[in-house]
Amino acid sequence: MPHNRRSFIRKGTAGLVMTGASFMLPMELLSMMRKSVGANDTINVGLVGCKGMGFSDLTSFLKMSEINVIALCDVDENVLRERTSDLEKAGIKKPKWYSDYRKMYENKDIDVVIIGTPDHWHCLQLTDALQAGKDVYCEKPIANSVQEANIMLDFVQTRDRMVQIGQWQRSQPHFVDAIKYVHSGALGEIRLAKAWAYQGWMKPVPVVADSSVPAGVDYKMWLGPAPDRAFNKNRFHFDFRWFWDYAGGLMTDWGVHLMDYALYGMKAETPKSVMALGGKFAYPNDASETPDTLQTVYEYDGFSILWEHATGIDGGNYGRNHGIAFIGNNGTLVLDRSGWEIIPEKEFQGWGKDGIPKMEAVRHDNGGLSGLDLHTQNFIDAVKSRDNSKLNAPIKVGYDAALVSHMGNVAFKTGNRIYWDETTGQFKNEEANQYLKATYHNGWKLPSL
Repeated sequence: MPHNRRSFIRKGTAGLVMTGASFMLPMELLSMMRKSVGANDTINVGLVGCKGMGFSDLTSFLKMSEINVIALCDVDENVLRERTSDLEKAGIKKPKWYSDYRKMYENKDIDVVIIGTPDHWHCLQLTDALQAGKDVYCEKPIANSVQEANIMLDFVQTRDRMVQIGQWQRSQPHFVDAIKYVHSGALGEIRLAKAWAYQGWMKPVPVVADSSVPAGVDYKMWLGPAPDRAFNKNRFHFDFRWFWDYAGGLMTDWGVHLMDYALYGMKAETPKSVMALGGKFAYPNDASETPDTLQTVYEYDGFSILWEHATGIDGGNYGRNHGIAFIGNNGTLVLDRSGWEIIPEKEFQGWGKDGIPKMEAVRHDNGGLSGLDLHTQNFIDAVKSRDNSKLNAPIKVGYDAALVSHMGNVAFKTGNRIYWDETTGQFKNEEANQYLKATYHNGWKLPSL
C-alpha cells in the first residue's frame, strides 16, 4: 500500500470510537482497502439488523479482505435498499435479502452471522444461529432479561461455535493497559470503582401519536416476542432502547460497556446487594420510559461499584462525559475511550515518586484501526483457528456485564435495596425476581436446550 494511501486511511479511521454512526467510513474508501482472496479463504457473512450498529459492525468486517457479505436481513425494506446501495459504492454486489432471519439461517453458505437487532431479539437470534451451525458476532447487551442471558450462556457453552459479544473495548489496547495497571497494585487498596455516562447529545423524545406502519416494514416481525402494540415511530429505529419492551435504557446500553471494565478491573462478578435511585428528572414529560437520571450502587466485599448516568448534560466525573474510575489509597486511575491517566492521592512530590507515574491520556495509535476493527479482527482470528480461548469478549464477558446492568434496572424498578443469592442465582426478594424473567408474546417461545 503506498504511504500516502496508508496515511489517508489512518486519518479517516483513527478516533472513530464513540457511536455506531462514527464507526462508518466512506464506502468508496472501503473499496480501496479490499483485495481479492482465494475462494478457500473466503468467510461468508450474513447480517441481521442493518440500520445502525449492525451495519457499522459489517463495515468493520469488510475491511478484512476475506470477508464476503452474501446476505442482509431486516424487517424494513427501505433499510435493505439503502444498505445495498452503500455496499455497491464499495464495489460489493447486492447480497440476498431476507425479512425473516430464520430463512437466512437456512442458507448453508453463510459461515458467520452478525446480530445487530434490538435487544429483545438477541436471545432467539443467537440460539437459532448456533443451532444452524453458524459462528456469531452479537451486539451487546446479550439479552433483554436475566432469564434470556442465562439461556444464551448455556447454549453457547454447549456448542463448538465461536461467539463474540460486541463489547469492543475489550480489544482496545489502552483499556487493556489500564486494567493491567489496576491489577498491579500500584493504586493501593481500591475501595470504590465508578462508571458513568453523561450524554449531552440526548434530547427529549417527543410524544407522537401512533400511526400506520410505514411501507416496506414487516412490523409484526419487528415486534417478535415483544408485546403487541400499535406502531409508533418512537419505538422503532434507534429510540427503541428507551422502552422496557425492547431494551433497558442507558443502564444496559452504555452501562454494559463501562460496567464491564469496572467488573474487569475489580475482578468482580455478581454483587451482594444492589440499590438504585433515579427517574425521569430531565425530561419528565417526554415519550421515553427508562430513567434519564440514575445512580446504582453495587455492594461487594471490601469495595463498592457505582454506576451513574444522565441525559442532556456532558458534565460527568473528572471532566469526562463517560468513563471508569478506580479509586485507591495511593491514587485514582481514570479511563475512557480517549485514554487513561493517574491522579495521585498523596501530596505532589514529583512524578515517578511513590510508584505513581504521570500518565495523561495514555493511548495507542492502533495503526489507524478503531477499537471495533480490532474487535472484529479478533473474532475472525478465532473463527479461523477454531479456538474460542482467543476471543476478547466471549459469552461470559457479555453475560457478566449484562447481568449486573439488568440488576441495576431491577433495583430501580423495585425501589428497594435488593440482595442477591449466589446459590440460587436469584434475589432474596420475590418482587425483584419477577423482573428477571422474560415473557414472550405473539406465539414466540423462549429457547430451551
